[in-house]
Amino acid sequence: MALLESGEMYLETIHVLSQKSAQVRSIDVAEEMGFSKPSVSRAMGILKKEGLIEIDGGGHITLTAEGERHAKRIYERHTLLTKLFMRLGVDEKIATEDACRVEHYLSDETFDAIKAHAEKYGSK
Repeated sequence: MALLESGEMYLETIHVLSQKSAQVRSIDVAEEMGFSKPSVSRAMGILKKEGLIEIDGGGHITLTAEGERHAKRIYERHTLLTKLFMRLGVDEKIATEDACRVEHYLSDETFDAIKAHAEKYGSK
């Protein structure tokens, strides 16, 4: 299943928040992303329907195995591209913003080549 950029952003945000706290709720996602609660609620419904997250009776969100796989993939892209752009001399804020845009559109082949290059030449 191909996720839209917004779905990837939500999964990545849930992943990052779950690294900071054992319990992630829609309100946490809304605050982190700067989105309205109704927008996040709608997105959570879609992600749940797609089998990418689970929401318990207390409103706590967890990634399913498939959701975690997607989230880790996009987060790896984000972090590696940010570091690479910074090594090229790009300001951290701009590097982070650019990585956030690029991470969603790179093919797996191109990202794997960038990753291999970074590992070979110490840019990771």
